[in-house]
Amino acid sequence: MPIAMPNSNAQNLHRAKGPPGTSRGTAQQICIRDLKSIDDLSQLKAVEKEVWGVTGEDTLPLTLAIALKAAGNIFVGAFDKDKDKDNDKLVGFAFGFLGRERGLPTIHSHQLAVLDAYRHLDLGSRLKQAQRERALAMGIREMTWTYDPLHSRNGHFNFSKLGVVSDAYKVDFYGPETSSMLHRNGTDRLWVRWMLNSRRVRDRLAGKSTNARLETLDAMRLLAPLVRFDPSGSPARADLAESLARQRLSIEIPGDILEIERTDMGLAREWREATRWAFREAVKARFVVTEFCRSVRGQQGPGAYLLQRGEVSDLTPEL
Repeated sequence: MPIAMPNSNAQNLHRAKGPPGTSRGTAQQICIRDLKSIDDLSQLKAVEKEVWGVTGEDTLPLTLAIALKAAGNIFVGAFDKDKDKDNDKLVGFAFGFLGRERGLPTIHSHQLAVLDAYRHLDLGSRLKQAQRERALAMGIREMTWTYDPLHSRNGHFNFSKLGVVSDAYKVDFYGPETSSMLHRNGTDRLWVRWMLNSRRVRDRLAGKSTNARLETLDAMRLLAPLVRFDPSGSPARADLAESLARQRLSIEIPGDILEIERTDMGLAREWREATRWAFREAVKARFVVTEFCRSVRGQQGPGAYLLQRGEVSDLTPEL
């Protein structure tokens, strides 16, 4: 997922492929550490361009990155420490800046990116955990970020692996489009909240999410989705009043929205409009997005969000 420049998807796990011949790193080669120098920060632009395909006007200016780092904001990098290279190569990074949420200090994690050749090393999780450690050391208890809810891989990563929740939906958060190849279908975002020291988050990071996944799948089978993936591949809307009268509801999305955008942009826009309607109406009715299942009808089937009526505090009572 940049802040003043609406060019990238915060917490984006869709990565552009590296050039032919790009070497694939090993876990032993990768060092997770803070970006410390101007040389470190100057490597951000190349990663942004490869991952999101953005032009110069939408990348983070080096002078701003230097100032943000000096002011105490979090830049964590994954560096390839190949012994045959003179300098450590930045292959992924997470950038977050100080903010306020409901009157309390937070970190807003604005960008997370990993080069395609290194995605097999689970660097996204390692970078998020490094961000979390640094935020907790600063006395921060909540982190926020945004991501496109139509991207099922990111939905799985954020909800299933990290344990975020969301009670806010932003329409065209970065404007109707940017220079990024991932922003051709608007820039709607879920604004997610990561309660850093909650039992929910600690359990997800420890890999204790099996029961939650099984419970979510069981709940999905009993729910009539507010938006459903119909046999034609199009979104089908349910009766709004009937859905909002329940304590739980679901919203289905395609398994691969990027493929739909490549082959049928009209259909992709139908999915944007339908899910925008569903999330906005549900959030307005005080539903919280709590879980995501990558597939609810077989390996190639659609994914689905689970929403329940209540408050974020209901999901993190220990806080």
